[in-house]
Amino acid sequence: MNKLLSIMLTLLLLGTAVSLRAETIKITELVVTTKISKRNPIDAVHRISHRSVKALYCFTRTLQDDAADTSIKHVWLRDGQVVKEIDLPVKGRRWRAYSALSVNASSRGNWRVEVRDEAGTVIKAVEFKVH
Repeated sequence: MNKLLSIMLTLLLLGTAVSLRAETIKITELVVTTKISKRNPIDAVHRISHRSVKALYCFTRTLQDDAADTSIKHVWLRDGQVVKEIDLPVKGRRWRAYSALSVNASSRGNWRVEVRDEAGTVIKAVEFKVH
């Protein structure tokens, strides 16, 4: 009985530690854009034709409680299927990062980009459609 209680307490503490770390990085801006200019997105895409662009970018602005180096991951999904995963470093209290996706006729569909922390937890997501 004591061993079971000890295991449960350990699991509870581990779960709390993971959730506390996940809360220390916040996404203050998340957009899919057609271009990054001067380290900022120029627009926000919600619906776009595959004929109008050659690439799309997912721009993420983060804020951390401390300046510890960490990373996030952009997971690009089309119609619920993972198409691309990109690990991005976060090296400061305030940080900007982006990833790119080539666009062509085979890119049509409903898209979602998930931002995940180091533990794989989805912090925030953005959705758009390519037609």
